[in-house]
Amino acid sequence: MTMTAATLNASNEATERRARAQAALAEKPDGVVEAIAGKAEVTPAEILAILPPGAAVQAPAESFNAIWDELRSWGEILMIVQTPDIVFEVAGTLPEGSEGHGWFNIHGDSPIGGHIKKEACASIAFVDRTFHGRRSLSVWFMNAAGSAMFKIFVRRDAEKELLPHQVARFETLRNSFHH
Repeated sequence: MTMTAATLNASNEATERRARAQAALAEKPDGVVEAIAGKAEVTPAEILAILPPGAAVQAPAESFNAIWDELRSWGEILMIVQTPDIVFEVAGTLPEGSEGHGWFNIHGDSPIGGHIKKEACASIAFVDRTFHGRRSLSVWFMNAAGSAMFKIFVRRDAEKELLPHQVARFETLRNSFHH
């Protein structure tokens, strides 16, 4: 079987992208994934893909509702929505979601509320990595472009330690997808 020029170029581009991603990650292994991806000119998903085994466990988009419902039971979490221009952080409990008019609508007794285009979710990643010298645990709802639509983080206590009950829930949920 011979490779066409287009296939060869695509293969070379993928190899170059991976090499750039690995170099940028090696330079700042506990940095912000989006910043590492930007420096390497790759997507955040490409950075997650080269983390050590188990550091970014993937779940299918079809698990959205089940994962959301489990996250609702964790108590107060930190939701982060990041664009190139803002990192928006909101602490609160996740409200129940309902589907209507093409959106996953979340409203309740929480500062977290709004509308999520659920069908834009291509996968969900359970990310367990060091961030600025400390273990960080988060659940990333990823779009097809390889970016996080939003992230849910395990909370920290007053001493900046991860909340043990949320760590246990994160690990149990992640392990249900890690085979």
